[in-house]
Amino acid sequence: MEQSFAREVEMLAAGDGCVFHGEGILAVTKALLQSGVSYVGGYQGSPVSQLLDVMVQARDYLDTLGVHVEACTSEAAACAMLAASVNYPVRGAVTWKSIVGTNVASDALSNLASPGVRGGALIIVGEDYGEGSSVVQERTHAFAMKSSLCLLDPRPELAHIVRLVEHAFALSEAASTPVLLELRIRACHMQGSFVCRDNVAPALSMRRLLAEPAAPDPRRLPHPPFTFAHEQRKVDERLPAARRYLVEHGINEVFTAELDDAGIIVQGGLFNTLLAALAAAALVDDTGRSRLPILVLNATYPLVPEQLVAFCMNKRAVLVLEEGHPEFIEFELSAIVRRAQVDCRIEGKEVMGRAGEYTAEALVRGLERFVACCVPALSTAAAAAWRGEVDAVRARAQELLATPVPVRPPGFCTGCPERPVFAALKLVERELGPRHIAADIGCHSFAMFEPFFTGNSIAGYGMGLASAAGVAPISAQRTLAIVGDGGFWHNGFLSGVASALKNGSDSVLLIFQNGYTSATGTQELLSTPRAASRDDAGGDSTTASDTTIERLLASTGVRWLRTAHTYDVATMKATLAEAFTTQERGLKVVIAEGECQLERQRRLRPYVAGRLAAGARVQRVRYGIDEDICTGDHACVRLSGCPSLTVAQPADPLRTDTVSTIDSGCVGCGLCGEIAGVAALCPSFYRVEVVRNATAWERFAARLRAWALQVVLPA
Repeated sequence: MEQSFAREVEMLAAGDGCVFHGEGILAVTKALLQSGVSYVGGYQGSPVSQLLDVMVQARDYLDTLGVHVEACTSEAAACAMLAASVNYPVRGAVTWKSIVGTNVASDALSNLASPGVRGGALIIVGEDYGEGSSVVQERTHAFAMKSSLCLLDPRPELAHIVRLVEHAFALSEAASTPVLLELRIRACHMQGSFVCRDNVAPALSMRRLLAEPAAPDPRRLPHPPFTFAHEQRKVDERLPAARRYLVEHGINEVFTAELDDAGIIVQGGLFNTLLAALAAAALVDDTGRSRLPILVLNATYPLVPEQLVAFCMNKRAVLVLEEGHPEFIEFELSAIVRRAQVDCRIEGKEVMGRAGEYTAEALVRGLERFVACCVPALSTAAAAAWRGEVDAVRARAQELLATPVPVRPPGFCTGCPERPVFAALKLVERELGPRHIAADIGCHSFAMFEPFFTGNSIAGYGMGLASAAGVAPISAQRTLAIVGDGGFWHNGFLSGVASALKNGSDSVLLIFQNGYTSATGTQELLSTPRAASRDDAGGDSTTASDTTIERLLASTGVRWLRTAHTYDVATMKATLAEAFTTQERGLKVVIAEGECQLERQRRLRPYVAGRLAAGARVQRVRYGIDEDICTGDHACVRLSGCPSLTVAQPADPLRTDTVSTIDSGCVGCGLCGEIAGVAALCPSFYRVEVVRNATAWERFAARLRAWALQVVLPA
């Protein structure tokens, strides 16, 4: 079963005057319905997955409004949906994770931006940047500039975000241009409230059908010679219309202050962090207002020259807070100020640093440098003292650890079905030697870290096999490419399998079939089992697995195809070894089948709770380690990496070394014991069956065993 968003779905129906309490991304979801959206699509990814998940689970309610919701197979497919707004006055919204999602959608995005739209078209982008990011450190800003798209970066406050979403549709229609609205991780997950308005049933929808299609008009297609006119219209009409809308509706905000000879220009998404940094540096007055005026750019593209010139006029210096590289806003502001002949010093990356996330600490340090050189009326003493405290804490932590504070790499969940496959792979490499391994986006990419250190490249979601194409012809060993079932359907089949078959590749492809797009929240796929076992919820739903992937591969000409269960380390090891050594030429595919442990636990917990409440027998498997037998070499930990398999001090006071142990987080997957057998490790692992609501015979047998032990092993 999917994770339930029943409470969130209920909140979507809130009417006029109701107070909404929740996360930022849910506020955006509600704002879409208040804006009269006709269709919503997208591809999941942090930090915006929840928007689409909630919409999918709210289909029954959305049907009453006539809103169509589609979980798309890729970001490109999602962006292509917005073509509905090119010819028809319908509002549509799509969402994906940036910047990787925008990369995938770029073809459709350019073709959408060229002719423009009639109905409002909104793209909600999860700006996954900085320390919480799971993607490359790039920004959406460049895409907005190259395609002349409007880019909104709302100040993180729920009522304000909702207002910006509603304005985004109107802005799109006023400028005939798709609008990008970027939300940082903290904005998506911040808690807050706002007063709701009634949801608006769209004029054209599943309940109010289009009577007839629009007449074909080649001028609305992104095809020469009409594209030349599209470009001219962007410059002469659409961008000026966007700027007029931004000014007339006060999208950008100015916060005045007691000092006016210097100021700060900040991206809207950074505003809350800036306030925290100003407070830490004592650059606020008694009411908490900044002592320097602030221009908040809730729209970071296009910029409005008149607003920027007015703010910089009569100021000695302005600090531009623009996260990421390069400094697009700073460059454009410098040009605007120079053309207007305004004598104002522009500071930005020189005092803030060229790259990296603008955390509160980074902003305090930048503000300290800016004030020291440009605002002599203000003191930097508080900022220096705060910075000293932070440095002291960091130094103390390093002293206690006797080393710099280590980074904590991501890792597999406890009981993850992908971990045993990499354990089997390490055992195969121990016998056959290492080989080039093309990794991929997804949970399986965690194998690049301790204890597996597996993977030589990542080139994009579903691109593992394609990225190995350049290495395979020059490698003495067969290369291995890895893809998950999510990546397979997203891009892996066409970019990898189809290309490998066409070109006669002799590589090995390992497909993790855990039943869901697990890394982004366990969304369902085309190959998600439709008839997962509910009677035996403790089992693995992939035992009732749909064979869509296997049948597709066989139909396209894959002759060497094997399926093995992930927790069967011995079989997986033998299957991988065969794939690497067989004399058969051509693409060889190994499908590693094992249900995502998170989904399994979501099924299992309510099932077990129900049986316990009914007084039924429930059996749970647990594993342990006998510390009297454990040698303390921890080879099991190095081969498994399971979070529940750790080390502890032995009870024996004469032993000085640590022993391996299994903590209470164990989910009973059995990997640790399986590896111990396959890798010929120590025999210290044992299996325990914990029975609740035992039968009468089991209780009698337990008493009999206890009596026998007392006789054989008297106290």
